[in-house]
Amino acid sequence: MRTSTLTTQSKLTQIPRYGPNGERLVAGIVPLSADRTQVLLIQSSSRKGWVLPKGGWEADESEVEAATREAWEEAGIHVTIERDLGVIEEQRSEAQIKKYGETAPRAAYKFFDGLVHKEEDVWPESHKRIRCWMGYGKARESLLARPELLEALERSGVKRN
Repeated sequence: MRTSTLTTQSKLTQIPRYGPNGERLVAGIVPLSADRTQVLLIQSSSRKGWVLPKGGWEADESEVEAATREAWEEAGIHVTIERDLGVIEEQRSEAQIKKYGETAPRAAYKFFDGLVHKEEDVWPESHKRIRCWMGYGKARESLLARPELLEALERSGVKRN
């Protein structure tokens, strides 16, 4: 089992990584409670639903570092990576992608299971996000509009109730 924790602030220089077909490489985490019965979701930055912490994988960091950084920045959590959930290809429609701009690239997502061992009261995006622990059923329902995030949940080690 490979574990990693990260508690640093965002990097000042961000050089995004792209795949061989121009897709933006994104790292994310499925944050699990210690007993694996709950998953922590965060409010999307557009405040239109719940999402998993995820974001661009930068050139000067590993996939695990990127996932743990996103967990800290977006959810204010410290995690231990438990398992690599693999790559999930882009599943959003062109229209969904283009709402972020005409030149917005498709994405390839790399998710990890992560056990949450600490939640902070203040974190880099605490001014624009709330977080909520949910059981599998509620989390699944909350992620239906985001098939790539739902796939990460399905691959995760959260206990189905």
